[in-house]
Amino acid sequence: MSRPSTPRWPAEHPDIPLISDDDDFGELARKLSFYFTDAITLPHTFEELRSLPCGRILTPLIAYISDNVHHPAVVCALLALKAHFSALEEASDEPGVNEARGYACELVAWQFLTNLSEREAIDFLLLELPPAISSPDNSQDEERDSVSHQNGASANLRGEATPLLGSRRFGRTSSYFGTDSVAATLTTDISHSDNFASQFENLSALEIASVSDAKKFLSQRPVQKIINGVWRGDIVFWETLSVNSVKCPKLYNRRRGDPFCRLRVPRYLKIFETIFFATFLALYYAVLVQRSFSHVTPSEVLLYIWIAGFAYDELGDWIDAGQTSFYASDFWWIWDISIVLVGTIFFALRLIGLSIASTSIIDLSYDVLGLEALFLVPRIFALLSLNPYFGTLIPCLKEMTKDFIKFLSLVVILYLGFLTTFTLLARDQFTPREMSWILVKVFFGSSYLGFDVAQEISPYFGPPVMLVFVALTNILLITSLISLLSNSLTKVLDHAREEYLFIYSVYVLEASASNRLTYYLPPLNLIPLVVRPLRLMLPSERLRSARIILLKATHLPFVGAIWAYEQFTDSRKRRPGAPSISGPETPTTAKRVLLRSSLNSPRPLAAGFQATVEGNGNAPGRSQPTNRPHTRGGPPESDSPLKSFNSSVKRARSLDGRRFHSCKRWPHAH
Repeated sequence: MSRPSTPRWPAEHPDIPLISDDDDFGELARKLSFYFTDAITLPHTFEELRSLPCGRILTPLIAYISDNVHHPAVVCALLALKAHFSALEEASDEPGVNEARGYACELVAWQFLTNLSEREAIDFLLLELPPAISSPDNSQDEERDSVSHQNGASANLRGEATPLLGSRRFGRTSSYFGTDSVAATLTTDISHSDNFASQFENLSALEIASVSDAKKFLSQRPVQKIINGVWRGDIVFWETLSVNSVKCPKLYNRRRGDPFCRLRVPRYLKIFETIFFATFLALYYAVLVQRSFSHVTPSEVLLYIWIAGFAYDELGDWIDAGQTSFYASDFWWIWDISIVLVGTIFFALRLIGLSIASTSIIDLSYDVLGLEALFLVPRIFALLSLNPYFGTLIPCLKEMTKDFIKFLSLVVILYLGFLTTFTLLARDQFTPREMSWILVKVFFGSSYLGFDVAQEISPYFGPPVMLVFVALTNILLITSLISLLSNSLTKVLDHAREEYLFIYSVYVLEASASNRLTYYLPPLNLIPLVVRPLRLMLPSERLRSARIILLKATHLPFVGAIWAYEQFTDSRKRRPGAPSISGPETPTTAKRVLLRSSLNSPRPLAAGFQATVEGNGNAPGRSQPTNRPHTRGGPPESDSPLKSFNSSVKRARSLDGRRFHSCKRWPHAH
């Protein structure tokens, strides 16, 4: 009997980085960057790395981190490097190489997730990076004493496994630092590492993927399974509503969960948000119809409350996002900011007009309020972003708008040149304002108007110059603009599914990123401002308890509606063939039942990770080092969780605490 062949790695694959569970985030990302810098030296697409032999260069790294690495930030580091390589691509002398390295980071992160159980994937994807804690190293080197290390860790960079020594690569600064200069100092490396890590503080792996535009990673089935679980409320961040509650991603258990924590489910938040905007629009129409010039009407007072509540909620969302880049990744953030700005300007003008009894200023305030509909009406239909059709049109509109603005700069330059010429030629016939409007009309298609006034502008130069202007604008520029926008549309439609899932993922994460225990729906979020001055007198525990009591007193109708809806949907699911509301990537009926049972499994986590097998069969790579993962076209099919329950418990007990628990602290240095 012939012995099974052992897997062979490419002969020239780079050295595998030695990753320790005690490495801080910056050092972890730095070690991984060396491998991608040496492994990927030619441009490749994501599909080529996944399916062609050129992607086998990543197989050793995938096998190593799947079998031996238990660092909680490994997925975060891979996705952060995706953002770094994408930034380097813009100024690279080798087009496509850094982009391919970014794709390689997404591929390795995806393949690593396919070897995890669903409970493990929740911890790796949803646990947030803690903020940096500055702590001096006890070394005798005074220069190293002044360096702050990420996550409170003081990394000993003079060890045997240090990335700066003992290898041909470590004598230079890799592309992780954006340069390939020689003779980089130790202090410079640590400084770059800390600066890099600080960009992703308080972000989870999924949020980092959104910031870095890791659309390939977010569109994979294991990732979408977790995002759908967050959207439906099967995965929650808050299980109880008490003074000692801590944010921690976990599976929802109805027997232990507090009903008021269901207010944090993104699906319900977006429904209540739509109701809020519908009421906002009704008050908006009521104020504009009345147009009171002498006093403030009750509907206007309610409109001010709605604007203030929405503005305060947006401020809280920006703070909860952790990073401005993640807050700006949502497509609707410009609409939200515009609604607040227009409402604030209306309030200021209205207040000034009433105080000095100026009819013109009051009339101007209502004109400003009329602009609110430009942002408020589309914002009501933001829920349509979850529909695959509209979810694809939104990124198309976004990219076409960017290209149009860029192209508009060339149009403005040419327009100013012709406007100056025609204004000087027609100085005795048309004023500059009249001439500018004539050229605008000609540009947008009224060519006959330009030819009619050409003789009046100048009998000699008017007709030929106008002919050049009409031909340049209506034929050349308009045709070029249409072709440019068509290319943008085609480019987005070629990746329609990825673009839609990216919009959907950001939509869900933006609704679940809050770190506040008590989240008040607007405009009820203005009520806690009344008790906010008590922070100067009451201890934080008493104040938190008061906010919880206030939340339960004001949001009881909302919780009752959620409870009635969930009871209704549960009764329908018990009937065979009854449809259920889910995320966009809804699997078949049989697979949905399996996912639901695994997500609601009452088995507690073991010390560290519980190596469950839902959705990943026997979870190769996490418990059997000899089973090397291969580049696959998709995640493995699910096996029955009852079939391998005993073996999974044995594996979980054998871990001896080597892996982290989702609610435990992050690893620190020795």
